[in-house]
Amino acid sequence: MDQLHELSLPAAYRGPRGQVLLALKRAGSLTARELASELRLSANAVRHHLRELEHRGVIAYRREQRGVGAPTFAWHLSAAGEALFPQRYKELVTEVLDRVAEQTGRAAVVAALGNRFDELSQRLQAELAGAPPSRRMEVVIRALRDGGFMAEWHEGEEGGLRLTEHHCAIRAVAERFPEVCEAEVRFLESVLAAEVERQSHMLTGCTSCEYRVEFAQLSAPRRADDLSSPAPVAGEEQA
Repeated sequence: MDQLHELSLPAAYRGPRGQVLLALKRAGSLTARELASELRLSANAVRHHLRELEHRGVIAYRREQRGVGAPTFAWHLSAAGEALFPQRYKELVTEVLDRVAEQTGRAAVVAALGNRFDELSQRLQAELAGAPPSRRMEVVIRALRDGGFMAEWHEGEEGGLRLTEHHCAIRAVAERFPEVCEAEVRFLESVLAAEVERQSHMLTGCTSCEYRVEFAQLSAPRRADDLSSPAPVAGEEQA
């Protein structure tokens, strides 16, 4: 078990806590008593490791009925815990896209990637009909965050707004097919109904992708960190 553990998990999870994670990965779910028996640890030691792992958000528990008697608490890996184990989704996706490009041509892959932004644009456009700039920016930021991008916006020093992506969720794809970055610009222009100009680009060595956004008639935007409450849609009466 130790050898497999060393190969599977990050260094921060080596030792007994890593053994707990590996046992849960193998079994699906285990009680504290079952973990203590399998790992040959004391019940107190297991409970200590379970509390620590739960605090880190990598495991969770649920009530399970096992035979007769009252339900018991069984521990299992959370989504964050599953993510600790090796993942090759990124490599698989890029390999598949490369193979498709070889068989059907690069243009087919670029078109498919562009279609993803087109479909998202159409969905958001229906939601944003008649919405002011601040509402459009808010919805775009949330859509980017839902897609795995670390995005935020703020007012630019020379007027207009700045949209910044500190993390690109599709960077591995963009490195092979940089055309997808242009599709993203068109997506932003379409949904924001604004002029969008990229001013920094991760693919050129920058630490983020930053866009200047100019609306034809810019309404006073809310602060960039105030995205918790939705902005009113044009036409709604203010209380």
